[in-house]
Amino acid sequence: MAANTFFRKLMPILLVLLSSSLTSAKSNHFSKTLSPKSLGLKKQKLSHLHFYFHDIVSGKNPTAVRIAEAAMTNKSATLFGAVVMMDDPLTMQPELNSQPVGRAQGIYSSASQSETAFLMVLNFAFTHGKYNGSTLSVLGRNTVFNAVRELPIVGGSGLFRFASGYAKARTHTFELQSGDAVVEYNVYVFHY
Repeated sequence: MAANTFFRKLMPILLVLLSSSLTSAKSNHFSKTLSPKSLGLKKQKLSHLHFYFHDIVSGKNPTAVRIAEAAMTNKSATLFGAVVMMDDPLTMQPELNSQPVGRAQGIYSSASQSETAFLMVLNFAFTHGKYNGSTLSVLGRNTVFNAVRELPIVGGSGLFRFASGYAKARTHTFELQSGDAVVEYNVYVFHY
């Protein structure tokens, strides 16, 4: 009988402890669903950006430098295995001294043994105008000798949070002797 009374007195305490542990478990969830409005997101829009990318691999101050290569790179017509780090200027016009809009910062590497095709991993970091401080992230395949290449936009920051879309790249000029190139980009991006 004493044990029965003991458990009756203990039962409310156990229920309170169990209830509080379940409540605290709910507040420590890994994820939860949010309303876009709770983050200040309004209507999604589509923007078109147009600029020129200057990949300078020659001279005293290159903006793209080879940081690694496979032993067989020098024997490969496609430079398979070469890895290049870049901090390339982005400008409004094809001339390097035209109005700057930002930098293309990241890595490209020769990822094909049969054609010149780069794996591009980069951010377009905008430094002027409306998008100053915002970035767009690119991750894709660039078959550099095709007339037009399409690369996916996989995200962004600042005014480009939750961005998605694509970039069309078209070589404007390529100097065979130096390896320097100017590439025209038309970027179409959905963002809030």
